[in-house]
Amino acid sequence: MLKLYGLSNCDRCRRTRRRLEAEGHSVEMLDLRRLADQGGLEEALQHFLAHVEWSTLLNRRSTTWRGLDDAERSDLDQTRAMALIKAHPSLIQRPILDTGTRVLVGKAADDWSA
Repeated sequence: MLKLYGLSNCDRCRRTRRRLEAEGHSVEMLDLRRLADQGGLEEALQHFLAHVEWSTLLNRRSTTWRGLDDAERSDLDQTRAMALIKAHPSLIQRPILDTGTRVLVGKAADDWSA
């Protein structure tokens, strides 16, 4: 089963899920905000970081990112970026597809090759 991480109200995430299911894949959708509320975001982030760089996970084009002050956005390293992401799960580039062997981050629905 594929795991698709995103936000329940994200159009790109919903399109990706529909596309994968139309191709016959079983998809478990995991909402990043709900995961954060339930205490599972830390574990998910560690799993993602085993496959991709922290800078790939950070969505610098999001409304949330633009709403941060300059001090929060400057001099980022992995530790500071992960603290920001934990405080604001919507900063995660989405969708994230976990195939079990690969983690694909932020691609459009048409670009997935699961």
